[in-house]
Amino acid sequence: MVDPASDGGADSTVEAVFDAVAATAPEIRAALPGRRVESGTENASGESVLAGDLYADELLGEAITAVDGVGSFVSEEREAAVDAGGGVGEGAYAVAIDPLDGSSNLRSNNAMGTVVGVYDAPLPATGRDLVAAGYVLYGPITTMVVADADGVREEVIAGDDGGVERSVVETDLRLPDDPLVYGFGGRVPDWPADFTDYAREIEDELKLRYGGAMVGDVNQVLTYGGIFAYPALVDAPDGKLRLSFEANPIAYIIERAGGTATDGEQHILDVEPEGVHDRVPLYVGNEELVERLQAALA
Repeated sequence: MVDPASDGGADSTVEAVFDAVAATAPEIRAALPGRRVESGTENASGESVLAGDLYADELLGEAITAVDGVGSFVSEEREAAVDAGGGVGEGAYAVAIDPLDGSSNLRSNNAMGTVVGVYDAPLPATGRDLVAAGYVLYGPITTMVVADADGVREEVIAGDDGGVERSVVETDLRLPDDPLVYGFGGRVPDWPADFTDYAREIEDELKLRYGGAMVGDVNQVLTYGGIFAYPALVDAPDGKLRLSFEANPIAYIIERAGGTATDGEQHILDVEPEGVHDRVPLYVGNEELVERLQAALA
């Protein structure tokens, strides 16, 4: 096993955050079969929440707020930040989590994941304040992709709640130069005309890979090259994805892997948020494809 924290330059608090995320992954995965039902509650964005969402949020909240140096924990499932007692200012991080991305796939037993952003500033903050980001993918194998200033790596998470190992299987993930796949969210009738025109071009060039969980769809792009988008919609001009929990961390990962991300007008990491639950359109992938899309939307 390769120890991901063996690099003496790695920040111990940031690594401890990803240790905590990895440690919860087997327990979250094992608990999902019995939590495929509605919880009877709504999250801060007014969406119905499954029992699996709440369980993952509870586990991750307990694990991350226990990490020394974490000042606050912010979750898609919670209205406001939780004070983790790690202080403020330099050395105290805000950790933003989407506990169970793609939880609507739980009933159909398709891919889901957990998205993590580690910010060196209180939230809401821009993506430029991220110092690391990552995601866990609950696929046939439980993997974790971690991005920081040194690049992007992929790990396999193995074990159970009695002991978990993080094994690095790829030390320098990069988007392939020859893109192969695309995945676009939202109902096609709700797409704006300029985005629809772009999609018609792309479908002649790339293979469709869309599974309804952003983590899984972005992982396809990171593996094979291409573009993922959840666009602004006619009836939802701000899109669906949350800036702090989803768009910023994914944009950070893809940028570190050699790609880029935009909201259609500016880089995702430059978007100034008003609140922690702000939504934003997201277009992310190989630079040439994203630049073509931004030109089409201009």
